[in-house]
Amino acid sequence: MTLLSLSRQGFSRKMLAFFAVLLLSTGLWSCTPEDDAQADSPADKELEEQVLEIIRNNPEAILEAVQKYQQEQQQAQQEQQQAIAQEFQQTMTTNPKEVVGDAPVMGSEDFKVVLIEFSDFECPFCANAHSSIKTFMEKNGDTVTLAYKHLPLQQIHPQAIPAAQASWAAHQQDKFWEYHDRLFESQNQLGDRLYEEIAQELDLNLEKFQADIIAAEPTIQKDLELAQQLQLNGTPFFILASTETGKMETFSGALTPEEYEAKLSLVNTPDAKSETE
Repeated sequence: MTLLSLSRQGFSRKMLAFFAVLLLSTGLWSCTPEDDAQADSPADKELEEQVLEIIRNNPEAILEAVQKYQQEQQQAQQEQQQAIAQEFQQTMTTNPKEVVGDAPVMGSEDFKVVLIEFSDFECPFCANAHSSIKTFMEKNGDTVTLAYKHLPLQQIHPQAIPAAQASWAAHQQDKFWEYHDRLFESQNQLGDRLYEEIAQELDLNLEKFQADIIAAEPTIQKDLELAQQLQLNGTPFFILASTETGKMETFSGALTPEEYEAKLSLVNTPDAKSETE
């Protein structure tokens, strides 16, 4: 029985349209090496002609079916992303160390309030944020834990990944933050020469430093995967969470120290409902 005979026997236009869309969306005629031998088979050509005729005869139903399919896919993606976001917030407000992992940290050691920074050493906005974050942490380092995650935007910043690798290599010798500061201070000079100069200034073991630059890739890739999971596509991006209030704030861009203070106040202030329980 052919698709056209089904049409003549009273199958609804919407059902036929849906079937046609299903055939198209599953890649019925996509090219693969193993399909080459069957590419010109009469059965495939006949089926293709039947589907195309349904499309020609039922354009509105086809459009409706496609739109419905797209809406269902978008809804599923939104629900999946919401679930990921909820799970991430739950982890950040109950066990932030799991998210921080082996990332460089500074400030408080109790992880009750954690600020995660996703940054790119070649990003000018990250360089602007650098001084504000330093000022903020000088004042709040006794209560806030700052963690650094790599989000090198390699498509527009060719030195973003090499700089991230060099900073990770410095981290292996407990000099991440000093190296981090120097990279941002010399952002217009990023390159192999600068990376080695900073390593020498910080009295790093150069042989180990060079070896660790190569070994840095898995860690940077892991940070990139986390950023992708959270749908982050710009830097700097910040996540601030409190395990005591269960609150979390996300924000982007280079803020002033006062604006960081305001974000801290938000996550440290319990909800009115929580205060009465």
